[in-house]
Amino acid sequence: MKKAINFIGARWFFIALSIAMISAGVIGYVANGGFNLSIDFTAGLNQQFRIDPAARTVAIAEVRQALAELGRYDLQAIGVPAEQQFVVKVMADPAVGDFQARTEARILQLLEQAFGTGNITVQSSDFVGPRYSQELATQTISILLVAVILILIYAAFRFKFVYGMAAVLCLLHDALFMLAVAALFRIEFSPTTVAAVLTIIGYSINDTIVIFDRVRENRGLLRDADLAMLLNTSITQTLGRTILTSTTVFLSIIALFVLASGDIKNFALLMLVGIFEGAYSTIFIASPIVYMWTRANEKRRKAKDLAKYGQGQAPEQRQAQAPEQRQAQAPEQRQAQAP
Repeated sequence: MKKAINFIGARWFFIALSIAMISAGVIGYVANGGFNLSIDFTAGLNQQFRIDPAARTVAIAEVRQALAELGRYDLQAIGVPAEQQFVVKVMADPAVGDFQARTEARILQLLEQAFGTGNITVQSSDFVGPRYSQELATQTISILLVAVILILIYAAFRFKFVYGMAAVLCLLHDALFMLAVAALFRIEFSPTTVAAVLTIIGYSINDTIVIFDRVRENRGLLRDADLAMLLNTSITQTLGRTILTSTTVFLSIIALFVLASGDIKNFALLMLVGIFEGAYSTIFIASPIVYMWTRANEKRRKAKDLAKYGQGQAPEQRQAQAPEQRQAQAPEQRQAQAP
């Protein structure tokens, strides 16, 4: 059997590293004024249009300059670059009456002024109201909570409750890390972001379950090993699988990131972050949580025994010592105690 790497011994370093990374995301969230929410989570207009390639070749920087008067908006190029298709998202202004009609007319006017009348084709135009965006945000939170609860139930049933809690805390760590990256680098927060978080949660829990399953197998094989050695051995044995699986998926997502655009590109970017972070948390976060939680439970149990029995001995230890103490008694003492 290969020598086990002491992952548990380095737990405080990686816990501190995780806290630092998530804290950086919180600072970025505050400094940037929150997430860069998409139209799906804030009221506004989402319009897709095409600039006729036969009329002239247009770069996205020119389109962005032409629409600068719109105020707070987001512009993305989609599809094949030669088709010159773009999506503009304009945040709604509550002070403007009939926002959708006015904004649609204003966008068309600005584009035709810059690129010529008749060269603009509006392919779709959708307005998302405040009520719909609030409902979508509520549904997103509900989906995440349901997923976490189901994972907790499964892990607790398959292993022990402490393993279920460790898996859930690990998933919470993964989600917070991805949200921290989105807040720090102003990645647009859209339903695609939620899909990426849910995908990484499923990916990460799979790796975590593999390690916990190996721990369960090794518990019967390494009966004399303490918990730290048991966890280190199990992580070391599954380390090769974790690296190979993560690398394979990572390379596939890189291709998607390079070739895609728009929301799919953002999805691929978050997936790249999540794959790396999911493998990291599976190795350096989940098992240390099990170790520290179990150690804390043992300390509480010993403290209760000390308070109850006065010598820190468990009841079975005191019962084992009773025959020895009885044999040490003088014969007359044993006769006096006999019924």
